[in-house]
Formats: sequence, structure tokens, C-alpha cells
Amino acid sequence: MFSPRVDRRRPLVSLPLASLGKKATQQCPCGYATDPTKHCQCNPLAVQRYRSRMSGPLLDRIDIHVEVPAVPVRELARRDAAGEPSVTIRARVNAARAIQQERYHDVPGVHCNAHLGTREMKKFCPLDDTSASTLERALNMLGLSARAYDRIIKVARTIADLAAAENIQVDHISEAINYRALDRHV
Repeated sequence: MFSPRVDRRRPLVSLPLASLGKKATQQCPCGYATDPTKHCQCNPLAVQRYRSRMSGPLLDRIDIHVEVPAVPVRELARRDAAGEPSVTIRARVNAARAIQQERYHDVPGVHCNAHLGTREMKKFCPLDDTSASTLERALNMLGLSARAYDRIIKVARTIADLAAAENIQVDHISEAINYRALDRHV
């Protein structure tokens, strides 16, 4: 795998090309556009200018976009928060990874859904008519690119694997579309 080298006036660092990246951004310059408790001070033109700094091609290369709302302090202090235990989530992720390793064991260069090329996607990620039409409607409504189309299908395949589903279903496609939040704001 090719590793680009970064040179910021020494030292040289090799970075893996397919590294996991996390990006964080706010919806506006002041950061309160989606805050339920604080009022956004930005005018519409400033918000538009701020959001336009995130280019479509950059967003296309991010598989999952998630809005994370502020958590009230009283919620942070609660120790009885309901939710799925980490050990349960870890087991489900490990099972999904095992499914992918088995599925792609004889496909060179493919170890997980993110590595699928177009040919492999057609083979391993077929969509039923309902899923395909749901995805097509979303692409048209949101003005998404072919790259976003591929990424949505790969994420849906992963969601299906996490649910131990053999095939991608419409609810998997719908969830994957919902992970394209930034596409709806730019």
C-alpha cells in the first residue's frame, strides 16, 4: 500500500494511505447553530460562507457524518445512564469483522467493506428494489455524488453485518443515508 510522506521541514513521517480519520466541525462560526440552549449569533451569509469552506469533494471522502449535540451537565453527572454496554458492542463488532473476513477471504486486497471496488460492490452488496429506489431518491434529493453513492452502500453493508443480516435491507440503506448529515448542510 502506498504511504505518502509528509515533510514539514523535517522529520519525515510516513502515513498509511487508508488510515482512519476523524474530523470535527461546527455548523457555524460561533458554534451554536444547532445548540438547543444557546442562540446562534451568526447571520445567514456568515453561516453560508463558513459552511462553503467544507468542499463537496472533501465531504465525499468521509464515510460517516454524525451530528453530536451538546450534552447537558446533569446528564454527564449521571452514572445510571442507559445504553448498550461496551462489551456487547465489542462482541457485535468482532462478529461483523469475522463475517467480512470470511466473505472476502479470497478477494485480493479486500479485508473489509471499505476496501470494496466497484466490481466487488456489485457482487457483495446487491440491493433489492426498495433499497435501490430509497437510495436513488436520497441521491436526487440531496444532490449526492457517485462517490457518496458507493460510500453509502459500503456503510449499509457494514450496518447489515453488525445486524448479522445476510443481505442489505432498506433499513440499512436508510441508516447509512442518515450518516451523511453534512451533505444536507453544504
